[in-house]
Amino acid sequence: MEVARVHVSGSPSAFAHLIRSDFWFLDGNIIIIAGDSAFKVHRGQLERHSDVFNGLFSIPQPPELELFDGCLYVELHDSPSDVYYFLSALYDGLYFKTPRAIDFMVIAGVLRLSTKYLVEHLRQRCISRLSLDWPSTLVGWDLREQQATDLHGRYMPRESCTHPILVIQLAIDLDLPFLLPAAFYDLSRYGPSKIMAGAIYPRSALDRYLASQSPSTATTEPRTILLPRDQLQQTLRGRELVQRFMANFIATSLQSRAPSPGCLYQFEVDPSLPCRESFYFIMLNVLRSVGGIACGRDADTLFTLTQAMEMLSRTDFSDGRRQCGLNMCHPCKLDFATCAMKAREEVWVALPEWFGLVRGNDN
Repeated sequence: MEVARVHVSGSPSAFAHLIRSDFWFLDGNIIIIAGDSAFKVHRGQLERHSDVFNGLFSIPQPPELELFDGCLYVELHDSPSDVYYFLSALYDGLYFKTPRAIDFMVIAGVLRLSTKYLVEHLRQRCISRLSLDWPSTLVGWDLREQQATDLHGRYMPRESCTHPILVIQLAIDLDLPFLLPAAFYDLSRYGPSKIMAGAIYPRSALDRYLASQSPSTATTEPRTILLPRDQLQQTLRGRELVQRFMANFIATSLQSRAPSPGCLYQFEVDPSLPCRESFYFIMLNVLRSVGGIACGRDADTLFTLTQAMEMLSRTDFSDGRRQCGLNMCHPCKLDFATCAMKAREEVWVALPEWFGLVRGNDN
């Protein structure tokens, strides 16, 4: 597959349709063309960071050339937006102060071209950033979820992380399988209709710039990215298995849960009644999706299990007369918290299998 080609001739009319981007240095000595966009930059900057460009520019050229704005030009078979973000990273660096969903366009564009043109430091920077938003550990996931919750307790994941469908497509295209479990799990928390509706592909900074330079060519219709049939099936199947795990946890670890062997109420007239009633109360709240629909987290088993553990220390429940906490003894609380934490770890470990990312038993 051809990566790029240095052009040594071209009539002025061949360049008439091109729109000069705001990456146009007066002292530039090479012009990059991608789609209808042109970028006048410096050969040395490209050669310094990329062996691919270094090899491309080292090819001897004929002495008499017909030039574009006094320069050789290179036609790249890449998205103009990707080229824009790639050049921005080469010239200005790649910095992310806080997690923002809009950064994904930058990260994806730079990652695609830094992979293609062998700019390893930019590639690793992008992968490191994506790994924070789409972690491979449960600890990393919990940190991400905390960052998606503001000081008022509002959960707004799409402000800090882009839509998971976009991440799934990028991870598959660039062979980054470690991003997929978190992305598929995030997507599975939507209802089926939202999953099937796809994701809106945001406009890039270059798109906005080009629209300001040539309004007649601006596209107004947003582009929707839909999951292919096989990935849609993976998502819905994984969603079913996550929910099945939660149903089994409710049945075995709440509905029929035995008190701790060290329960402080085991020698009462009605042994362990306060603890058994507390387990029943937790079960009712879980069934009413205290950690799910009410907080905008459909089918979020990891969060629901966390909420179940947090009920052990809450004091804002009501017995009809006053606010109070669960009347459960400490050994039973500790026993249940340990069980719920273990369940969360089991869920996380099982995600690759449940979403069809590794071969396993079809439970």
